[in-house]
Amino acid sequence: MDIKNDMSEMKKIRVSASCFMGLAHLLYLKDYVKGIFFALCELAFIVCLPFTVKKLVGLITLGTPHPELPIKMRDNSIFMLIDGILILALVAIFVIVYVLSVKSAQAGYAEYCRTGKFRTQKEQLDTALGKSFPIFGLAPGFVMVMVFVIVPLVFSVAVAFTNYSDPAHIPPNNTVDWVGFQNFVELLGGQKTWSVGFLRVAVWTLVWAVLSTFTCYFGGLIVAVQLREINFRIAPIFRFIFILPYAVPGVVSMLVWKNLLNGSFGIVNRTLMAIGIISQPIPWLGTPVMAQFTCVVVNLWAGFGYFMLLSMGTMTAISEDMNEAAKIDGANRRQIFSKITLPLVLYQTLPLIIMSFAHNVNNFGAIYFLTGGAPTVSDSTITLAGGTDILVSWIYKLTITLMKYNYASVIAVMIFIVLAPFAIFNFRQTKAYKEGSV
Repeated sequence: MDIKNDMSEMKKIRVSASCFMGLAHLLYLKDYVKGIFFALCELAFIVCLPFTVKKLVGLITLGTPHPELPIKMRDNSIFMLIDGILILALVAIFVIVYVLSVKSAQAGYAEYCRTGKFRTQKEQLDTALGKSFPIFGLAPGFVMVMVFVIVPLVFSVAVAFTNYSDPAHIPPNNTVDWVGFQNFVELLGGQKTWSVGFLRVAVWTLVWAVLSTFTCYFGGLIVAVQLREINFRIAPIFRFIFILPYAVPGVVSMLVWKNLLNGSFGIVNRTLMAIGIISQPIPWLGTPVMAQFTCVVVNLWAGFGYFMLLSMGTMTAISEDMNEAAKIDGANRRQIFSKITLPLVLYQTLPLIIMSFAHNVNNFGAIYFLTGGAPTVSDSTITLAGGTDILVSWIYKLTITLMKYNYASVIAVMIFIVLAPFAIFNFRQTKAYKEGSV
């Protein structure tokens, strides 16, 4: 059939391509390579449609309780949830391919209108292989990201809208139900004990993230400035010593500090008492406020070395002429630091500060291996959230000990909501993004 270059023919191409993938390529455009490929995609989807519908129904219902059946034969709501999300991902991929097929048909018709003739089968095959090579090259990576990143993230978010928790809703003995925003309401004010615990842990998490980020940053910056100003030959030795805490695995460092700061037999208290500085042991990890202060100080010891190296590397790019000119104008070292060094270093390292803040919000090891979340507070009996627990360490306790997967998922969603803007801002500041957006 000859195709005329008018709107009615374009509409016919669009409608036929929308009714069945590849139909316009086969009937009107004589592009049999693409037409057969797109048609096979839709045929495969149609063949799998009963299985797809079954899994989507399971996603909606999450199974039906059958206490009369053996455990292995009962509906497993979590498997049904995962399978349903995977099917949704495959449906999304199919929709993307469907849209590409329609756009391909429209582009093929536009090409015919421009040239006035159809391409030969060899030309169509060469063109299809050439244009499709990037798509086929990226397809495995796209599918892996979809299956191993997007699907787990969606699953984690979906659990927040269910009652997946011990003891009444743990598969396969029992089924899980959709409960909407009930978990969010309970954590944010619906249940006093849980909401108080969540608010306390959330506030401490933000305080911890801010303090641990800025103490490490400015601690490392100050040490870097001092090492740069020092003229001794042993300066490299100091740099080596100061980087050791960062080079040692954090788990080892935190466990060592946990024993050193033990209130009963820790070597820190014993040494201070032996030299007469204190008469009674200091409860470094015994009270919430003291334990929180200790966490920040120990994290400063462990993390300032990274920012020290970072600041020293950044300061090497600062021209000495600027410092010399400032000295000639009468500026002292403090003024040079505050007016020249600090602004330039901050400008270069701001994205890394943001990244460090996001890291500290989820800095599980620094809290768990140092204090384990201790000491206990008033709501710890029910929530298991200790005085130094941050949100991520509380999530660990909720899932491993209490098996409150729904509450843990809610907290994970809240963390994502807080950190996502920082991650997006950090990404938008990268050179790769700015060059790609031009």
